[in-house]
Amino acid sequence: MQTSDTTRLAVVPLKTASRDLNGHPAYQRNFHVMAKPGGSKCNIDCQYCFYLHKQELLDHPKQTVMDDDTLETYIRSYIESHDTPEIVFSWQGGEPTLLGLPYFEKIVALQQKYQPAGVTIHNDLQTNGLLINDDWCRFLKQHNFLVGLSIDGPRELHDKYRVTRSGKPTFDAVMQAAARLRQHQVPFNALTVINRHNAKHPIEVYRFLTRELGATYIQFTPCVEPKSYQNTAPQFWPESSVPVIGSPAAAPGNPMSVVTDWSVDARDWGQFLICVFEDWVNHDLGQVLVNLFETAVAQTMGQPAQTCVTSEFCGKALAIEHDGNVYSCDHFVYPEYQLGNINDKPLNHMAFSIRQEAFGMSKRDSLPEYCRQCPHLKLCWGECPKNRLLKTPDGELGLSYLCPGLRTFFDYAAPILVGITQVLQQPEPA
Repeated sequence: MQTSDTTRLAVVPLKTASRDLNGHPAYQRNFHVMAKPGGSKCNIDCQYCFYLHKQELLDHPKQTVMDDDTLETYIRSYIESHDTPEIVFSWQGGEPTLLGLPYFEKIVALQQKYQPAGVTIHNDLQTNGLLINDDWCRFLKQHNFLVGLSIDGPRELHDKYRVTRSGKPTFDAVMQAAARLRQHQVPFNALTVINRHNAKHPIEVYRFLTRELGATYIQFTPCVEPKSYQNTAPQFWPESSVPVIGSPAAAPGNPMSVVTDWSVDARDWGQFLICVFEDWVNHDLGQVLVNLFETAVAQTMGQPAQTCVTSEFCGKALAIEHDGNVYSCDHFVYPEYQLGNINDKPLNHMAFSIRQEAFGMSKRDSLPEYCRQCPHLKLCWGECPKNRLLKTPDGELGLSYLCPGLRTFFDYAAPILVGITQVLQQPEPA
């Protein structure tokens, strides 16, 4: 699996749950975990996937699956670590459907075993769709799973990078999965990775997702992968390898580039967002939810960010591997960011630890002055720390690789966002 965008967002305070005079939690403990019970095992071979190499990096065996004891410990600890009336479990990989239906039936049974009275449990499943059949759909419908379906646009764009192990295209299989999900009335979101290739076709991608696929919720994820991603953890890059914004090494395709050839060009990312935003505003506002636009509207209204990458702080979305090891974030599954193991300590001890809080606070605290002076700071907050691959024009570390595109987009969109929020804030007619 190529991304970790969550299909249901948990907005989380980094507080431990002290008690008021009536014994109720003074703060609601709430955080999110991306669970990978099958590890990085997958049945397709996306060229841009950042996760397939984890088997070698983390020294995992070829046959990876979270054993029954670890699975039960995780589910129990995750439930016990929340004080909220709703708890969201997210299942990803690799490809989680490779674990089989019986494994997920066991997951649901364990959730029911530990489900407190008055608490609702939700499940998300991120899938490439290849194994989604009628049996899967009936299960997903029965247990109210929300599905994230990975698809990168129409056939020729999707099949550019998303192919099977033998190099065969996957588009038809994904479309069949979407048809089955619709037939069984299983809700699904489209998760689309914007890479160097499909970024140049914004309207084609967007209108395919909305008009042909019929998606009403779309998660666009820019593909940004440093060339050293297989063995170097984020923020551990040698300073000498970090290019200055605008230099040839700050774009894909250059022999000296800091990113892989399939990474999106930051300038193309900005133009992609502008084109799709314009089409969305003119035709689909209020009908199609696009993650990056919805959060921009909310933040313009002074509300909290709806995605971690645009939040002032992070550290609220952890990851757990099949062996029970817990990491600071799905994009930080490297030994340097391991918090512990679920079999050794409760999940909330790791989620609310001083170490994890420092990880989350550093998203804001490590921002270069170039970002702090940006008029769009409160819409961006420096984007995701994993993408801070550049130096500012004056040589300061910590600038997002996507900064040129994001500035271009927000320069264009900011006045329109203000207009949208003014309309939304108008009182209802009597």
